Amino acid sequence: MKAILVTGANGQLGSALQQRVNHHPEWTFYFTDVDALDICNKAQLTEYVCANGIGCILNCAAYTAVDKAEDDAERCMRINRDAVRNIGEVASAHGAHVVHISTDYVFDGQGQRPYREDDPTAPMSVYGHTKLAGEQALQEVLPDAVMIRTAWLYSEVGQNFVKTMLRLGAERSEVSVVADQIGTPTYAGDLADAMLKILAHPVWEPGIYHFSNEGVCSWYDFARKIMETGGRACTLRPIATDEYPTRATRPAYSVLDKTKIKQVFGLRIPEWEESLTGCVRTLIANP
Repeated sequence: MKAILVTGANGQLGSALQQRVNHHPEWTFYFTDVDALDICNKAQLTEYVCANGIGCILNCAAYTAVDKAEDDAERCMRINRDAVRNIGEVASAHGAHVVHISTDYVFDGQGQRPYREDDPTAPMSVYGHTKLAGEQALQEVLPDAVMIRTAWLYSEVGQNFVKTMLRLGAERSEVSVVADQIGTPTYAGDLADAMLKILAHPVWEPGIYHFSNEGVCSWYDFARKIMETGGRACTLRPIATDEYPTRATRPAYSVLDKTKIKQVFGLRIPEWEESLTGCVRTLIANP
């Protein structure tokens, strides 16, 4: 497993992994995005894996435009299911491991306690349906894959809720934020650290795992902490989901139970406020 392919390398998670490779000189990383490697093209993927002796694929690539996906279902399915099947089939044929990233959107959000890995899935959006289909396709062709469901991902890179709130907080005197959707933010750097610990674990432990930061909050709570940490004087107004209609339905409750991943891999997961504070301070210092 010395040679590791990372897909979606320009995204939040891929970028976080790039920042951490120096801690693992024992591995050779190949970072690719769609311009260098199209995972929807199985022949191209096969050629890349063979040419570089890839022993593990970290699939950070996905179609993540949740609202746009409602009107772009075919392309969303191609990236979130078909490409994942390609990765599984190529890995299976060449004896490689796979770590694949999935989402809390595979659940309907009607739960009353943190979702466990074996809880029934019931996605409510095209995005959620395609991500679940990707999980199922991967399990079918590569049963020993590791799949990690995560939620509310953010980082210093790309477009995300944290960067949007900091921008709006500087531009506006008041911002309305949904207060009745409950979950837990995930800092991409913490998820990247967890993935690398899974790779370094002495025993390969396949299966589905849940990962987010510790704690629970609403989008409103999340925004309030962002504004506070970022020194934004903007007033926040809590609103209900039906006051902010979106093309895709979001889960009302998407807290993930992380007991399994912590026990199996001995992870210590930071509280969401702790990780958020570090990220916001970095963004403020490097606008």
